[in-house]
Amino acid sequence: MLSDLVVVDLTRALAGPHAAMMLGDLGARVIKVESPAGDDTRRWGPPFVGDGDAGHPEQSTYFLSCNRNKESVTADLKTAEGTRLLTRLIARADVLLENFRPGVLDRLGFSVERLHELNPRLVICSITGFGHDGPEGGRPGYDQIAQGEAGLMSLTGAGPDEPTKAGVPIGDLLAGMYAAYGTLAALHERERTGRGRVVRTSLLAGLVGVHAFQGTRWTVAGEIPRAIGNHHPSIAPYGLFRTADDPVQVAVGSESLWERFAAAVDLDPVDPLFRTNADRVGHREELVAVIEERFAKDTADAWLQRLADAGVPAGKVRTLDQVYDWEQTRSQGLLIDVAHPTLGTLRLPGPPLRFDDRPWAGARERHLPPPLLGEHTAAVERWLDEVEATDRAGDTPGAPAPGEAG
Repeated sequence: MLSDLVVVDLTRALAGPHAAMMLGDLGARVIKVESPAGDDTRRWGPPFVGDGDAGHPEQSTYFLSCNRNKESVTADLKTAEGTRLLTRLIARADVLLENFRPGVLDRLGFSVERLHELNPRLVICSITGFGHDGPEGGRPGYDQIAQGEAGLMSLTGAGPDEPTKAGVPIGDLLAGMYAAYGTLAALHERERTGRGRVVRTSLLAGLVGVHAFQGTRWTVAGEIPRAIGNHHPSIAPYGLFRTADDPVQVAVGSESLWERFAAAVDLDPVDPLFRTNADRVGHREELVAVIEERFAKDTADAWLQRLADAGVPAGKVRTLDQVYDWEQTRSQGLLIDVAHPTLGTLRLPGPPLRFDDRPWAGARERHLPPPLLGEHTAAVERWLDEVEATDRAGDTPGAPAPGEAG
């Protein structure tokens, strides 16, 4: 779907690489420009895979998670040679992604004005930790710090005295998703205007952007939300409940579901303590205790079957090995196999999008493996030579196929 686009990815760590990978999953040709030392995440481990020898260098599983469908070139942007390579790439690119701290790209000689002099159609997407301006715009951004500063940790955990981070770097991932979303909007606008623009987001913005009903509890109702463990603050029963063996999760999101649930677990649906959702939220502790007393009499599997028969949404808590072994996960194309140049066939978590005329996940029938450091430098330089020669000859170069340089 995006196979006519070239994306230059100057980002490292996770937020930017995730955004670039999303565009690559949709078919864009993504050229990842790394320093000679490589993206920091190449060294984030263990775990690593590979023998560690010259032919099979160790690869960080962290790096492998966020760099599929990309090519890697190396360039030291503090040197004339590195600056020249990036300048050539910018002239051919549709999108430039960067997550430097504010001002760094300007000091390297690539201000927004200079970028648009080189390529007026370039869409520039910039990701920071806390924003590009404001009193703390220059702060470095790391996910866990942002989770705390953006309030997410105050909402997560067993209780208000145990602030807890999410189990994945959700601030990075959200910023990456918003970056890809904003980039696509700017590309769409470019079809009308003929000019690119700057798209900006941050870890702070991504996290505040998903406060949802917790945000309006404060901005509208004046309540300060706090962590309450594995139960919903505004719906009951809605959360995790212990059984005779494993826990189960139940989501009773309507009064009709409450009636079905109450019948399935032998509760009185018009008990004055629990008659309405507001009543149940106000007496959540008593309700949880009653439900867990009932649930303790049977196993998780037995309760899940009983609730399914009653039409009540419920589920188990799976470990990741169970998730990836689950046939439903596999049926959705959420695992892909790629042929890595040194590690052989790798199985990776796959793109989360499917399209009606494609049985596979994403917009590519064949996914590219996360690249080795500098693996495509020579091939990308040859491609630039070819398109520049075509320009000098007065012809219009065709759009490169994704992964063509590889």
